[in-house]
Amino acid sequence: MKLTKLKKVLPVWSVIASAIALPFSALFAAESKADKPKPYPLQTCVVSGEKLGGDMGKPHVFTYQDREIKLCCQGCLKTFNKEPAKYIKKLEEAEKAKAKSDNATAKGHDGHRGRQH
Repeated sequence: MKLTKLKKVLPVWSVIASAIALPFSALFAAESKADKPKPYPLQTCVVSGEKLGGDMGKPHVFTYQDREIKLCCQGCLKTFNKEPAKYIKKLEEAEKAKAKSDNATAKGHDGHRGRQH
């Protein structure tokens, strides 16, 4: 192929390549958002109540419906999978309680600004 023909064809191919790559970049951007699940709010296993990283070793960590789940062991996964909605509800309640506690602590101390204890 002559150099002049190549110079004419090259811009066309770059447009085609861009058109093909654009949908893939949107797909990868959507995946990167999904790569960051909602963090696990407890220091214990939502199934057994055992401390994470305790006697059972490293926790079993996985993602369920865009939410990080940490279990004390692989064995709790079977129980979790039987009634996931039950355990997700526990996590949501823990998040609400933590938010309420954090909010009360912040409000309680605002009234003491500038005062000596």
